[in-house]
Amino acid sequence: MKLSFRKFIFLFLPISLGLFSCSKDNESETIIKFWAMGAEAEYVTKLVPEFERLNPGIKVKVQQVPWTAAQEKLVTAFASDNTPDACQLGNTWVPQFSALNAIIPLDEFIKASDRINKEKYFAGIWETNVLDNHTYGIPWYMDTRVMFYRKDVFEKVGYKDPPKTWAELLDLSKKIKAMHPKEEKYAIYLPTNEWAPFVMFGMEAGSTLLKDENTRGDFSSKEFKEAFRFSIDFHRHNLAPIGISQVTNVYQAFADEYFSIYISGPWNIPEFKKWMKGNLSDKWMTAPMPGYSNNYPGVSLAGGSSLVIFKNSNHKKEVWKFFEFLSQAKTQIEFYQMLNNLPSVKEAWENPIFRDDPYMQAFYSQFTNVRATPKIPEWEQIAFAKVQQYAELAARNSMNIDEALKNLDKDVDRILEKRRWIVEQKKIK
Repeated sequence: MKLSFRKFIFLFLPISLGLFSCSKDNESETIIKFWAMGAEAEYVTKLVPEFERLNPGIKVKVQQVPWTAAQEKLVTAFASDNTPDACQLGNTWVPQFSALNAIIPLDEFIKASDRINKEKYFAGIWETNVLDNHTYGIPWYMDTRVMFYRKDVFEKVGYKDPPKTWAELLDLSKKIKAMHPKEEKYAIYLPTNEWAPFVMFGMEAGSTLLKDENTRGDFSSKEFKEAFRFSIDFHRHNLAPIGISQVTNVYQAFADEYFSIYISGPWNIPEFKKWMKGNLSDKWMTAPMPGYSNNYPGVSLAGGSSLVIFKNSNHKKEVWKFFEFLSQAKTQIEFYQMLNNLPSVKEAWENPIFRDDPYMQAFYSQFTNVRATPKIPEWEQIAFAKVQQYAELAARNSMNIDEALKNLDKDVDRILEKRRWIVEQKKIK
């Protein structure tokens, strides 16, 4: 049966008007493309509906990027002019994307905001995003490292409270080891495939790690050498398992008193709670890092993820509204309850969920003394490839301290060769 033209128009008209209306509505919406890494992408998606309800006309499209592929994917997106509007960025990556001129300084947005400013954050965490006096990222969540320790073991050797100085840490470790003269048990776990503790001790002793505008290694300096010797001596005096060691399950080893001290971050609290159960549930605790002398807490690393805006974004103002939403204490607490990522905003720490948690007290104290590692793109290569390599050689006594640090500086200088050239060119201009 054939429809008359008039009937066809009559039937089609409502549909076409609906499609036109829908198209018009879509054109009035601003869509923000936001990339997040790993599990953060899954859980931040659950926060988006509330933001969209509060901000009609703005939609957030979240794309999940695996942590293992994130850096390469972001660099590729930048090279092809296909970056998102904004993304989550590990705060040690901020210097790399700033050097590429891929992300923008956020100073003007911060100046006009009543929700985001430096005073609302821990100083050391905020500072990780500051380059050449410009702020390129907003701390989203943060982490640092503290001591996880066996309270019962400490008390057996006369330490009711955790050590507050390097001297106390060494004394405590010797006493713990003395309880097991013929057993393969140790005081502290300092695996050489984890560079962070070696760097933390160096920073606590006053080392800058690099020198000459971050163009050369400074690991042979008096400050770092003293700290490196202090940390390596735990291996050489049999107070820690040698080198990388064969610990396959850190939590089981901790429960078995294979070691009584482990330097790690907040991500391990849930794991230790799983393993330290029953009569062990009240036998462990966390404490800030001991200081070089009388400074307490000592230095730890300023870690976490930041929020950045890409230069090519056409929706920077809308992205900033999203950042302000994610930076509210209420939102950060909700995000923590989903994923255990520690909030970067100090106000959130006033909530009982943190205030009344005994394991969190050490982290709150530690955040008052955290520092950023050198803010250069090459830092991760230096830390993972070189600091770990020479810590392992020194721990196994394959190289003495002076030789290891001299070779470390040489390797770092080679890594930074291009950076030296760039710095020199800037001086000539």
